[in-house]
Amino acid sequence: KAIFVPGRIINDMSSMSDSPLVTGLAHLCGIAAPIVSFTVVLSPISTLRKVANEKKTGNLPLLPYTSMISNGFVWIIYGLLKSERKIWVTNVPGVILGCYYAYEYKKYCPKNATNLPGTFSQHVNAVSFIVAFTLLTAFVLSREAAVSLVGMEGVVFCVLLFSSPLAAMRAVIQTRSAKAIPLPFTLVSLLNCTLWSVLGIFEMNDVMVYVPNLLGFLASVAQLVLISLYGCSGSSSTVVREGGSNFLL
Repeated sequence: KAIFVPGRIINDMSSMSDSPLVTGLAHLCGIAAPIVSFTVVLSPISTLRKVANEKKTGNLPLLPYTSMISNGFVWIIYGLLKSERKIWVTNVPGVILGCYYAYEYKKYCPKNATNLPGTFSQHVNAVSFIVAFTLLTAFVLSREAAVSLVGMEGVVFCVLLFSSPLAAMRAVIQTRSAKAIPLPFTLVSLLNCTLWSVLGIFEMNDVMVYVPNLLGFLASVAQLVLISLYGCSGSSSTVVREGGSNFLL
């Protein structure tokens, strides 16, 4: 009787990495993944441009941009600890752009706004705490322990960031309309998670990399299914999706 064991399947897949075909595929994914990830972190630019033109943030949350800073910083430290250039180099633009997005947001955000969620100062404090905790972990603990703890921190961040697309999917089912899920961005997210999953399994053999990206892949597939069922309006809202799984590696 066959027993389905996900971990065993992943290990069996990793053992295929000696195949020339798989090696070549992993190499191509290693080239494409950072490029696609950079495309993903550029996605909020159109939203911030609209904010600048209207000179108001409206109901736009700050959380996606502060999450981009925190999540990116954690993965930079993880990549440095692992001496994995593809990971830390890829996340540097995300941290820089996240700071820029937060700065632009602050320019047009009401001073006493509390629906970001929370306040701007609370977001700054939260990001500062995460940065300090991650640096303390990296410098105080042994390298092996730091890699494990910072890696788990990054995975937790990625899982938490799924809350936004999951909320969007719930709204789609309730309203029977997929206008809250932009098709182009969902396709890019699907590609991004696919590339990093392949890279994490076959080249890096790193559970901290492929697990959150496999979850992101499944979330993107689920959104595509909803789009096929309910249709996708051209006036889709990118605000919801920008807070989701696009901030993976």
